[in-house]
Amino acid sequence: MPPAGPVTDAYAIQLAQVREWTAAGAVVKGHKVGLASAAMQRQLGVDEPDFGHLTDTMFFQHSAPIDAGRFLQPRIEPEIAFVLGRPLSGPGVTVAQAIAAVDFVLPALEIIDSRIENWKITLADTIADNASSGGVVLGTRPTRLEAVDLALAGCLLHRNGVLEQTGAGGAVLGSPINALVWLANVLGARGVSLEAGHVVLPGSVTAAIPVAAGDTVTATFAGLGAVSATFAEAAR
Repeated sequence: MPPAGPVTDAYAIQLAQVREWTAAGAVVKGHKVGLASAAMQRQLGVDEPDFGHLTDTMFFQHSAPIDAGRFLQPRIEPEIAFVLGRPLSGPGVTVAQAIAAVDFVLPALEIIDSRIENWKITLADTIADNASSGGVVLGTRPTRLEAVDLALAGCLLHRNGVLEQTGAGGAVLGSPINALVWLANVLGARGVSLEAGHVVLPGSVTAAIPVAAGDTVTATFAGLGAVSATFAEAAR
C-alpha cells in the first residue's frame, strides 16, 4: 500500500464516494488517468498523474446532445481510449502485457469538471473529486493497436469549427500505453484489477478547453477517426 499522506487520504475519499455511487446502483465501467501530459500538469500546476473511476452514468453517445446543466464548470479534452479484451493486474505489468490486454482503441472526449471555484485545485483536490471526472464520449470506429502508432497519432481539437488545440499521443507519458501500464500498476498496489470490457482513458493529448451550452467540440485523430460532443441548453 502507498504511504500515508495527503494523496493517500484523497484516494480514500475518492473510493468512499465511488462506494456510495455503486451502492446507489452505478456500475464501474473503467478508469481514467488524469494529468498525464505536460500540458495538463502545467495547466493545473501539478507534477504527477492521478486516476479516477468511470461509471455507466458518465458515458454519452457520440454527437448526441449532452445536457450542459449536468456540469458546474466543464472543460473537455481529447484522448485515445483503450477498451480491454482481458483483465490487467499489477503490480509488475509491462508494456507488452498491457498491449496484449487491449482489444481496440477509440477516439474519445473526456468532460472534466470541478467543485472548486475557478479550478484552483491541488493534486489532492482533484484526486478526492474522482480525478475531476465528468463524462466520456467515445467514437464509434474501433481500431486495433497494430494499425496505429499511438505516440505519433496527431490530434486536432475544434470547438464550433475553430481549431483550438493540436497534439499527439506522445504527449501522454511518451505514449498512451505507458499511462495504461502506470494505471494497472498503481491500481494493483491497491488490490484492484482492470477488467475485460472496461474503458481506460490514458490522459489528454492537449490542454483542456472550456465548454458551454451551444458548443460542439470535435477531436480528429490521425488513423483513428473523429468524435464529437454537443452541449445542449440545461434541461428544465
